Amino acid sequence: MTFEEFIMQARSMGASDIHLTVGAPTVIRVNGELRNFTELSDQVVHRTIVSILSAEQEKMLAEGQDIDFSFELKNGARQRVNVFHQSGRLACSIRLLNANIPTLVQLGMPTVLLDLAKKRRGLVLVTGPTGAGKSTTLAAMIQHINETRPCHIITIEDPIEYRYTQDKATIHQREIGRDVPSFEYALRSALREDPDVILIGEMRDYETISLAMTAAETGHLVFGTLHTSSAAQTIDRIIDVCPSNAQEQVRTQLANMIQGIIAQTLVPASDGKTRCAAVEIMLGSDAIRNLIRSNKIAQMETTMQGGTMQGMQTLIENLSRLYKSGKITYQTAIEYSNNPAEMEKKMLNG
Repeated sequence: MTFEEFIMQARSMGASDIHLTVGAPTVIRVNGELRNFTELSDQVVHRTIVSILSAEQEKMLAEGQDIDFSFELKNGARQRVNVFHQSGRLACSIRLLNANIPTLVQLGMPTVLLDLAKKRRGLVLVTGPTGAGKSTTLAAMIQHINETRPCHIITIEDPIEYRYTQDKATIHQREIGRDVPSFEYALRSALREDPDVILIGEMRDYETISLAMTAAETGHLVFGTLHTSSAAQTIDRIIDVCPSNAQEQVRTQLANMIQGIIAQTLVPASDGKTRCAAVEIMLGSDAIRNLIRSNKIAQMETTMQGGTMQGMQTLIENLSRLYKSGKITYQTAIEYSNNPAEMEKKMLNG
């Protein structure tokens, strides 16, 4: 079996990830669960991992660095790869990306995300744990802009996950390590490249967050991701990552420019075969902005509950709707909620 056939077999089984490890079974992730895959010898696993590396990447790996990159099969299917050492042996994780960018409707996302994509300035964040579908949601929003608005989009990614075909928009995609050395460098450059929309693959540190907010403040629409599980936690994370002497200024900046936070996770569907997105949505209403300015983040969920007419929703509200529509089970709703007691009460009382 060639490496391309190996990837295609995993794809045919509905896998989202492959884990290759020298000295351990090869496993794939299907609908969020790991299962054993084709048996491969240690030599084959080692040779397979090395075969997808360039000479420069092999050298970096030998020096003790982890390697992040993406590669494309002959049929256009793209994969995101991380190669690393564990217990002195080679291993790699391969994320199997969708060849086509789904629409927000196909993803089952609320229509308010289309409204966020129409904004001309400000900050829109998509958050959630690894594997929650953040990149796919962002890609769907960027593609919507591409299809509807003649503007300049710059994406900064590590690595590039989805390739866009230019439609109404002009799109430049920059990959960390290949096109540009870092997120910070790319963002500084982007501000001199006449962008209308900037996508930042991951807002990892204060420098990146600070530049992202500056870009949003100066008239650009900025999209980014964080590994946080709720809107309130996202606000806290952004503030906490900043130096203490800058936190008050950042809080004010954030209050002025935040357009929305989409916190999502993928939960098992009731059919036992697929997953669906459970989504919390916070919008930059006057009430939300005031809470951020006055550092009353704990009150945010209550404000979101009262903002349903504007398009806001809490995770508990969304899980309750998914349960009542038969898309997920009662147990799944309880398991994935951030407050099981409140979740139970919501499902019983409506």
